[in-house]
Amino acid sequence: MVLTDAAVLKGRDAVEVCRRAVAGGATLVQVRWKDGTAAEMLQLARALVGALPVPVLVNDRVDVALAAGAAGAHLGQDDPPLDALRPHVPPGFILGVSVGSPEEAERVRDWPADYWSIGPCFPTANKRDAGDALGPEGFAKLARLAPGGMPVIGIGGITAENAGSIVRAGAVGVAVIGAVVAATDPESAARALRAASP
Repeated sequence: MVLTDAAVLKGRDAVEVCRRAVAGGATLVQVRWKDGTAAEMLQLARALVGALPVPVLVNDRVDVALAAGAAGAHLGQDDPPLDALRPHVPPGFILGVSVGSPEEAERVRDWPADYWSIGPCFPTANKRDAGDALGPEGFAKLARLAPGGMPVIGIGGITAENAGSIVRAGAVGVAVIGAVVAATDPESAARALRAASP
């Protein structure tokens, strides 16, 4: 999963960067724009939905995701609770949730999420409030707290060099910002991540 970030994009076209990332093997794209307005997020999400052959999710904003025709939304622990939102979204609408500690895992364990995003796996500069890095061992401990059959992905400081260790610790995939969005060649960067986390 590739996450957009206006600060990391540094003025480059998010749609073109994501198109190249998908060409390199990215299978999901998430619109993450912490300082963006709802209107800006909606415009970007609609553009990505129209341009990409993979599902597009919207970070934090179920309303924007629905308005954009996106495949789903990703929710943090401080967002409206996923279990309360699930009855109000269409069937098949993807809802993922962030998990960063055993306490958070316990809180969301019974929620009808489609996946858990566990992290930060490694130190990251892209989320100031991310908390301490879990490392592969910490990731594995949290992944074991997920309900049976729940897909878990790793996020936070993921690179082509360390992605394999998180997949070996139980992740079905990884989510990245800088490793692809900041890359000179997003297609090659995505391909390297796919090769590192088969």
